[in-house]
Order: sequence, then C-alpha cells, then structure tokens
Amino acid sequence: MFEKLAGVEDRFMELERLMSDPAVLADREGYQKFLREHAEISELVAVFRSYRDVVREREENTLLLRDADPEIREMAQEEAHRLEALELQLQGELNQLLVPKDPNDGKNVILEIRAGTGGDEAALFAADLFRMYARFAENSGWKVEILDASEPDVGGFKEVVAMIQGRGVYSVMKYESGIHRVQRVPTTETQGRIHTSAVTVAVLPEAEEVDVHVDEKDLRIDTYRSQGAGGQHVNTTDSAVRITHIPTGIVVQCQDEKSQHKNRLKAMQVLRARMYDALVQEQAAKRSADRKEQVGTGDRSGRIRTYNYPQGRVTDHRIGLTLYRLDAVLQGDMAQLVDALRTHYQAEALQHGVA
Repeated sequence: MFEKLAGVEDRFMELERLMSDPAVLADREGYQKFLREHAEISELVAVFRSYRDVVREREENTLLLRDADPEIREMAQEEAHRLEALELQLQGELNQLLVPKDPNDGKNVILEIRAGTGGDEAALFAADLFRMYARFAENSGWKVEILDASEPDVGGFKEVVAMIQGRGVYSVMKYESGIHRVQRVPTTETQGRIHTSAVTVAVLPEAEEVDVHVDEKDLRIDTYRSQGAGGQHVNTTDSAVRITHIPTGIVVQCQDEKSQHKNRLKAMQVLRARMYDALVQEQAAKRSADRKEQVGTGDRSGRIRTYNYPQGRVTDHRIGLTLYRLDAVLQGDMAQLVDALRTHYQAEALQHGVA
C-alpha cells in the first residue's frame, strides 16, 4: 500500500510541476485534464502525508518511552496513546480513499420515474417520489429540469424524465434505482383499505458524445404535436420529438420545450444516457458474475424500498434500515438514507475491491 501511495504522491508533485509549465498553461484542454487529475488525488495525498508524519512521530516517541526520567516516560505514554488513535483514524481514511472510484460519480444524472402496478395510485405516488427527489436536489444545491412527462387525468405521473445537474450527483443518486413500493389508503378508497402500489426509478449517468457513439443513420426521428399542459405551442406545432435507436430498440421522446430543436437535443441526452447505462450495467454484471451478490448499485429490477403511510415508516430492504420519519423523507430529508447506503456500499467495495 505504501508503495502505491508513494507513487500517487510522485504523480501529484509531477502534476504540480506540469501545471506551472507555460506550455501546459497555453493548452487549455491539457491543463484542464491535469487540473482534474490533481483534484482527484489531492485529498489522498494530504491524508497519506499526515499518516506518514504520525508514523514518524510514533517512532520518535518510542525512544522517549525508555527515558530515565519518569515524568518524560509518562508524557511519552500519553503521547503514544494519542498518536496510536490518530494513526488508526488516518489509516481508516486511507482505506476508504483507496476504494476504486466509480468513473461516473462526478456526472449529472437522468432521473426516470414510472408508475408500475397500482393504476392511478401508482401515478400519484410517482409524483410524490419526484417531489421528494426535487426537494432533496434543491437542498443539495442541484438543478432539476424536467425533460419529458406524461400526466394522466387523475394527476400524478405515468412517467417523468428529468435532468439533475450538480457536483457529484450520480455518486449520491445511483443507489435510488429500483422498485419503490408504497402502502397507503388511496383517496378513492371508501372503506379505508390499504393498497400496495409500485413505482420504478432509474438513475442514469449523463453520457457525453465521447462516452457513447450514436450514428445518425441508426436513428428514426418522428415529430408530433405536444399533448397536455404547456401553453400556446401545445397542439399547434409539431414541436415534440420521438427518437428511436433502431439497433437497440430504445425509444425516447421529449415535448417539454416549444422548440423542436431543443426537444431533439434533450431527447438525444436521454438516448445517450440510456445507451451508456446499458453498457455500464453489462460491465457490472460481468464483474459480479463470480460472486453471489452484486456489489455497487444493486439489482435495479428488485424491490429496494417500502414507504408505509399508516405506520409512518420507510424501509430500505437492501440494508435493513427502517426510519419512522416518512413525512420528513418525502419532504426531501433523505440524508440519513443516503449516508447509510453510501457507507454500506463503500464497505462492500472495499471488501471486494470494486467500485
């Protein structure tokens, strides 16, 4: 481990040298690349240097433990306890920082929420989930932009697709993919019976053109008139866009903008994200083929969480966590859930050596 960390430190110092080189400064793209790499390893290098200093201090303090003066030995013993605790703390931080990083952690995300079993009640809960994520994003300083939405007459969403932009969004949101189940009494239920409905959530890392290549000849692009609320452009111009990727059969659509051009750009964002996500999932399946359990974001086809309204509780089935603060969670106070999930999966990644 020390050899690896020493090598990282050497690279860190090399990057600092390169970033002060006039030739590199003149190359904006190259400079930005070095700047990102420098930022990615700066925390690791700082902790490693602190750890190395503590190890050196402990070695020096050991000599004082054998000093002839009892007062010096007593002081050295107290210092030894402090340094030992600090060394263990820094070692833990190093272990966590050495967990292989998910290359998508810094990306924005495409959030897709779809009503599943439960009919109108599922559509209403899909809207509740979207509001939960939107409020959580707002509290986190992120920006949310709806790309496409399908709203039934009863309200809610049959489907809603949104872009969430901000620092490290995917690193936080990636654990939300899966089936979310709700247990509550629908407003239309006259006998007070509890119904169970389900909503599927998919969190896709935003893909740039360099991440996935989309050949224009593989696309079928259709335009049509927007439906639903949206102002004067609805049902007057063919501004809505539907794109079909023929080789994979992936279909995306966008009608949120008045401009057909803007809708096409947004639809392409979603298409690239879905294609990139398919590649990521395929790679994750290959990595986990030799283990009983997939480490990472988990199987998105399985039930991951239950929201029980009568008992005011939310349960995440992957980590066995139950919180009796459903109202707060649905208002976007998800920090306790998010932190528990990240800690769990980071521990598994450290154990298995995968991101």
